[in-house]
Amino acid sequence: MVNYILRRLLMAVFVLIVISAISFIVIQLPPGDFAQVYKQRLINQGGMKPREAEEAARVYRERYGLDEPYPIQYLNWIKGIVTEGKFGYSMAYARDVGELIAERLPRTLLLALMAHVTSTIVGVGVGILVAPRQYSMTDNVASFVAFLLTSVPRFWFALVIIYLLVFTFKQEHVSSFFSPQYALAPWSLAKVWDVIKHTWPVVVIAGLGGVARNMRVMRGNLLDVLNAQYVTTARAKGLKESAVIMKHAVPNALHPIIMYQGMVFPYMVQGELEAAIVMSIPTISPMFYDSLVNQDIYITGSILLMYGVMLVMGNLFADVALAALDPRIRYT
Repeated sequence: MVNYILRRLLMAVFVLIVISAISFIVIQLPPGDFAQVYKQRLINQGGMKPREAEEAARVYRERYGLDEPYPIQYLNWIKGIVTEGKFGYSMAYARDVGELIAERLPRTLLLALMAHVTSTIVGVGVGILVAPRQYSMTDNVASFVAFLLTSVPRFWFALVIIYLLVFTFKQEHVSSFFSPQYALAPWSLAKVWDVIKHTWPVVVIAGLGGVARNMRVMRGNLLDVLNAQYVTTARAKGLKESAVIMKHAVPNALHPIIMYQGMVFPYMVQGELEAAIVMSIPTISPMFYDSLVNQDIYITGSILLMYGVMLVMGNLFADVALAALDPRIRYT
């Protein structure tokens, strides 16, 4: 097991290098750069003449190395991450990228993790409920709801929830983490409840697709396991149906769910991204969107690299958990 984990970690380093290179290439594909955005701001907001703004943009490129070839920019970025732990300089925020991400990453991970746990528990539970009742009314309704949850865009759910909160439930503040009166107040039960009121829509919206996916995977695999010979044998021994399902069928049906967990967490982060942008929650997501619009390359590249780390580590943890669950699996 230890050798297997070490091999996977070495492979993960190579995969992350490839992800970082591809991410840096992709974010450089759109024409122009942040200096071009800076030039337009000088013209539109500062009233500067185009020729003067062009000269200012040229100086700006030289100052931040935007005039260097892309491979050199990439190598400088990676060198800063490896040697100094710095992810570059945000030209839009005029701050270190690592500091910006460190401020918002805990909130983002907390919301995504809550959505992940909720979607897994609810999805697996519903899958266990409907699989023994195949083609019943309960099964058909659950399948139809799962189809809707995977088909309807999550930003649409965010818009609907905002409308209901504002116009139906008369909630005055639906963005940010706190209402204005609690922003600087010390922590209390009232402030915790205020945070819950502001963040539960993001958790629900981010987890909707996960609920549907987990339910469909669990339902399909449990149906296959229920038709296995050892399940038939357990029934023939006179065991109760609930014992057959929970003690014999469910543990073996969980394998695809566990393998799926390695990929689902970045999916929850993506769902959090859509909901947080629509609802103006100050997590990494709005900053990521702004960096794409402004071509703030180091923020964009660092966040994409962070998503890659989540995916690689998630798959590693899923493999280890699967080996721990199933005694037939042994890694040497």
